[in-house]
Amino acid sequence: MPARLLSARGPGGGETSAGDITFESVGKAAIIAIIGFAIIISNLLIIAAFLNFKGLSHEVINYYLLSLAVADLLCGLLIVPLSVYPAVTGQWVFGDLMCRLVGYIEVTLWCVSVYTFMWISVDRYLAVRKPLRYETIQTRTRCQCWMVFTWISAALLCCPPLLGYKKDATFDKKTLICMLDWGTTYAYTATLAILVLGPSVISIVYNYFYIFSIRRRLHSGVPIHDKEYATALAENLSNPSHSMSFILVTTFWLSWIPYAGVRTYEYFNGQELNIPLLHFGVVWLGIFNSFWKILILVSLSPQFRLALRILCLTACCRSKGRLQAELVGMDNDD
Repeated sequence: MPARLLSARGPGGGETSAGDITFESVGKAAIIAIIGFAIIISNLLIIAAFLNFKGLSHEVINYYLLSLAVADLLCGLLIVPLSVYPAVTGQWVFGDLMCRLVGYIEVTLWCVSVYTFMWISVDRYLAVRKPLRYETIQTRTRCQCWMVFTWISAALLCCPPLLGYKKDATFDKKTLICMLDWGTTYAYTATLAILVLGPSVISIVYNYFYIFSIRRRLHSGVPIHDKEYATALAENLSNPSHSMSFILVTTFWLSWIPYAGVRTYEYFNGQELNIPLLHFGVVWLGIFNSFWKILILVSLSPQFRLALRILCLTACCRSKGRLQAELVGMDNDD
């Protein structure tokens, strides 16, 4: 048995049994705190690097990445920290309204991420499908409008539970997070899934299938008679943003597949799996997806590495002349 640590106050001000707080509960709280810290710091770096980088407008995909980083940052600021103390005590202490609000924010940010990945795949598809007209089709203003539309749509689609439409939020002691009860309104749940997952999954699968099929066709030496089109297509396909965005999308879905698999199995089986730490692990694996993005960007995006280096130089070099000298040296090295 885990050793007892200390007593704590329950949500009503009463004394919680000292045996309820164990090394396991403290360990879970530490894991959640580390996840939250990693998500906040990584996404702050991404946002700061892109906003500080004057070449942000060169590729509109960076606006989608910026929106994605904002959604992940809000997750790290508004959702993760509220699970640290309940992880220790095993009880939700912030009230029913806050629990429902947390559940609403979770679903909204998740929908924003799913929609954003869809727009990223559409952007990459247009870069390959219309290489000669891409810059006129995917303008900065149009991209910004799509992001505003995405945030507003996600907020409105997910607001019925917040307004009390037959859906309560409960604190799950296994996952240590407030979640909406999706089993109370099957019609709304199915509608939301169709509106969010339907177009997103179809677009992502089709767009990346088209991109990689065209890349394979080009590498196989199939002749393209329009030389101008062939040159623009080869240039666009050489852009590392295609592979980087595909890895981002794949990592997101792989992070949430274990949770979806567990919930699907439990739904059809009619009972929960009583495996220690299973539910805790699959939920926080999905949430930790908000951190992996910076590692993928650093590994696969030369433009982000340049933006990050410029951010570091901006923070470290107080002299403008020194900063310009460093940037000139950087360009010479590249």
